[in-house]
Amino acid sequence: MPVSSTHPQSYGMTDPSSLHILTLNCWGLKYLSKYRSERLSEIGKRLSVHEPPLDIVGLQECWTYSDYQAIRDATSSVLPYGKFYHSGIFGGGLVILSRFPIVESSMFRYPLNGRPTAFFRGDWFVGKGVACAKLQLPTKQLIEVFNTHLHAPYEKEPNDSYICHRTAQAWEIAKLMKDARARGSLVVGLGDFNMVPMSFAHVLIESRGDVVDVWRQLKPGSSVGASIDVAEADRRSRLQLATMPDVKESLHEHGHTCDTVFNTWRWNEAHRKALDKGQDREVAMSEPDPRAKRLDYIFFGGLNDGWKVKHAGVVLTERHPSIRCSLSDHFAVEATIVRSTSNTQPLLEVEAQGPLQRPRSDSVTADIVSMEEKDLDNVVSNERTKTTIAPSFYERILAMIEKYTLRERKQRRWRLLHFIGSALFSISSFVAVWWSTYNYVAFILLLISTLGIMAGTIDGLIGGLFVGSELRALNEFEWEVRNALSLDGGPAVEERPLQDWYD
Repeated sequence: MPVSSTHPQSYGMTDPSSLHILTLNCWGLKYLSKYRSERLSEIGKRLSVHEPPLDIVGLQECWTYSDYQAIRDATSSVLPYGKFYHSGIFGGGLVILSRFPIVESSMFRYPLNGRPTAFFRGDWFVGKGVACAKLQLPTKQLIEVFNTHLHAPYEKEPNDSYICHRTAQAWEIAKLMKDARARGSLVVGLGDFNMVPMSFAHVLIESRGDVVDVWRQLKPGSSVGASIDVAEADRRSRLQLATMPDVKESLHEHGHTCDTVFNTWRWNEAHRKALDKGQDREVAMSEPDPRAKRLDYIFFGGLNDGWKVKHAGVVLTERHPSIRCSLSDHFAVEATIVRSTSNTQPLLEVEAQGPLQRPRSDSVTADIVSMEEKDLDNVVSNERTKTTIAPSFYERILAMIEKYTLRERKQRRWRLLHFIGSALFSISSFVAVWWSTYNYVAFILLLISTLGIMAGTIDGLIGGLFVGSELRALNEFEWEVRNALSLDGGPAVEERPLQDWYD
């Protein structure tokens, strides 16, 4: 897949002693993202001169092929191999660039990925999934790269109406990474995961994917959300830290990539308009950064194979040289993984019991998985931990699936009833036209019946086709969770018919 005859630095017949990895959400929405082409073109230039030279890059929200091509042209001498992944109605926005040959590639679509009725959000239409690429090192060692962008949360957990979909997506990418590790491959998982550290999806990926979050490997005491969130406020209180971090702490200690005041796209409207007019402002590193959080991650599987995390940092924080805006509404995360002859120090095991803490006045109440107090103390400290999953964790997932399945079955019935009602109303309207003595009345009846049957037909298609597909995907997800619970000492899996049309 090289775009030119230029080849990267040669490693001879030996594998590299280090891997330099970067992930970035480019915010490249066609027609919607301001200065899209200028920003993505500049991103390509920055990637091409990045120090140290990059080996693996994952991009999200790179929606248009022309933007991808501009980045490829800029980086071809450093990253000669690349793949733009096609998915969904409008594309998945995922790109993988590599210094090493891509010997195999696939696009895995998430079975559960939002709803078509939420067209204003777009998650379903872009066909979110996992961009997968097998990279081959000189000695034939494989690195399997998984690049993704999980479904966005539109409400806080546990009231997020899409939490079941995002949990299923975390489960799926964890399976892919675990299978790759079982094949003996090194694993790199990267992307915009739309989750905070130690949240439900984060723990699920680390525990079941046989990978580690590289940032928490180096900075285990880093944040578990924005300082305005209850969980992070509790963590900072426990450690007797200031109420909120400044920009320097936010970027260098916590790896915050999103919603930081250092990013011009997170400024208020007045400051953004002033910047458009050339009236710039400098954000001091000492300025408070209350809303910043970490949503972008690099996961690595292979620490037991003679590798260790040497460095992780937030990069591409510089602005565009001419228009002075940030290059994206997210900052990039980079990591350096190196070969190591020293034995990996064992991690302290902590156990996650469920998705979220129960509301309590003296402990974490949101955004972080439920744990015993002693485990929670270790998680929010500077102790390097490894999270395991208790059987109750699976039981909470099953309860979540059951609740959401009941909701969707009810939705299906209402949508099909709407279709039947609109069809009956349409037929009645056509009959009424025969008896109408006024043309304008006939016109109104025809207009209303036409619009009604159109809306009813769409609802009928969604209820009859989409919800049916969603219920079957939920059923598959439920079986896998029940099987995992059974293998962990829970009850045996019982084959049960799909409850499709009834409670």
